[in-house]
Amino acid sequence: MRTHFCGLIDESLIGQPVTLCGWADVARNLGGVCFIDLRDHEGIVQIVAEPSDAAGNAEVVAAAEKVGYEDCLRITGTVRRRQSVNAKIRTGQVEVVAERIEVLNKADPLPFHHHENPGEETRLTYRYLDLRHPEMQRRMRTRTKLVSALRHWLDARGFQDIETPILTKATPEGARDFLVPARMHPGEFYALPQSPQLFKQILMMAGFDRYYQIARCFRDEALRADRQLEFTQLDMEFAWVSERDVQDTVEAMIRDVFREVAGVELDAAFPRMTYAEAIRRYGSDKPDLRIDLELVDVADLVKDSGFAVFTGPASEAGGRVCALRIPGGASLSRKQIDEYAAHAGKYGAKGLAYIKISETGEVSSPIQKFFDEAAFAALVAHVGAGNGDLVFFGAGKYATVSDFMGAVRLKAGRDFGLVRDGWAPLWVTDFPMFEWDDEAQRYVALHHPFTAPAVDDEADLRANAATAVSRGYDMVLNGNEIGGGSIRIHRSSMQSAVFELLGIGREEADLKFGFLLDALRYGAPPHGGIAFGIDRIAALMAGTDSIRDVIAFPKTTSAQCLMTGAPSPIPDAQLAEVHIQVRVPAPSAAQ
Repeated sequence: MRTHFCGLIDESLIGQPVTLCGWADVARNLGGVCFIDLRDHEGIVQIVAEPSDAAGNAEVVAAAEKVGYEDCLRITGTVRRRQSVNAKIRTGQVEVVAERIEVLNKADPLPFHHHENPGEETRLTYRYLDLRHPEMQRRMRTRTKLVSALRHWLDARGFQDIETPILTKATPEGARDFLVPARMHPGEFYALPQSPQLFKQILMMAGFDRYYQIARCFRDEALRADRQLEFTQLDMEFAWVSERDVQDTVEAMIRDVFREVAGVELDAAFPRMTYAEAIRRYGSDKPDLRIDLELVDVADLVKDSGFAVFTGPASEAGGRVCALRIPGGASLSRKQIDEYAAHAGKYGAKGLAYIKISETGEVSSPIQKFFDEAAFAALVAHVGAGNGDLVFFGAGKYATVSDFMGAVRLKAGRDFGLVRDGWAPLWVTDFPMFEWDDEAQRYVALHHPFTAPAVDDEADLRANAATAVSRGYDMVLNGNEIGGGSIRIHRSSMQSAVFELLGIGREEADLKFGFLLDALRYGAPPHGGIAFGIDRIAALMAGTDSIRDVIAFPKTTSAQCLMTGAPSPIPDAQLAEVHIQVRVPAPSAAQ
């Protein structure tokens, strides 16, 4: 139907006939001369319909006058040089003089205009219109280039692309499974995979050595801007490797792919930081190193003060009191300080103490009265505060304080323009093996149950479970975890020990993971791997904060597809075929 793409018309085609297809982005009638900006996925070109003595030209002008926004058109004409150059678009040196205009499909009045800024609910309801927008086209093409570059890089280095099952066995990996009723096995269910984790480990045991897959994964959990119910990851696994073997390979891959797709040069060698150091200095296991602000521990300086909020955590095992100095923060009003406290409250803070030092050195602080003059001066000096600065303090349990002070750090970095331009990659290593779940009164795996501990002895692991370190690692970029992996457990006895520490008894382990425990007994090699979030990397490359902007048909934060109306009720007859009876929960009193 067409000879060329709209966005690729250039000076080399001047004087040549072309046939183009696309949508009317803008249509203007300037006293008998009509201009149409015709748009396809490659870009926009200006179409001109003007009066002349040529036969049929009046029909062309008449057709142009009737063109409306987003009409689907086919236009034949001749390329010529523009008198008024538009340097903002790739085709700005040329235009096409229309000789025939066909309306392939007339568009009804649209619910929104691409040049407006409709809300996300409207964009997702009419996603097919939203995706036509040039910016969305650019973002999706960035994603396509990313996936293509990854495949080419891995194929060239001997990795095998192997598909693993979508319908599989329900296994705990930290989130709820999506369940699929098995019609041929009444009362039994498949689960959609949270990751191909166990299958890729089995592939290493089967001798495939280097595996990858662009895998679709599913997790029934709450959504955020950087999380979806279904998502895409680059899944990789290696046999006969140590942590550094995996890290060096994928670091080179990420560096090459960013250069190819985004024109970005990342560091020649990514810095490394332990989990403990990242939490201590930044309050996060995915710190944004473009922000120079750091947390400073002050427990020793405040444990003898008269401020009970500080003295308790400062003296207790597992407590933390730390400070964050914000250069120029004294400009914040009391209302703005309260807004920071409210922000910290979302992450578990019960309040934020502070010291405010004006440009002239005047101190304003609700905690100053709890310190003698020398102790207060020592505290201010220890955090490096000076005129014009504000210091926030957090106190409480170590993990909670680290979490909310890390959130305050990020907010301050953005609010005060302290986020440097550029890219700051990082490896975070030596994660804890387990976390203690107070509610369940048992350990849970920080990564997943198949991550190897740093110790090689099961008795040592059992005796020191609370402080055990794993062989896990994450790749972080600009405060985003873009990849996470580990060396895996490759001995059945160690895997059984980990299951026991996680409260998974022998019978349950055999029921859920018997095939894995069996496979580990037959000469399983040392192996490890990593998975990268395609959605997150594409969003970073495209310059957007939300992964929904690089997913063609995402769900809302309420887990709905507004365009199709999913999820939706299923007729009783169809439910009966899969032996399912629906029991809708009664509305709560709050509803």
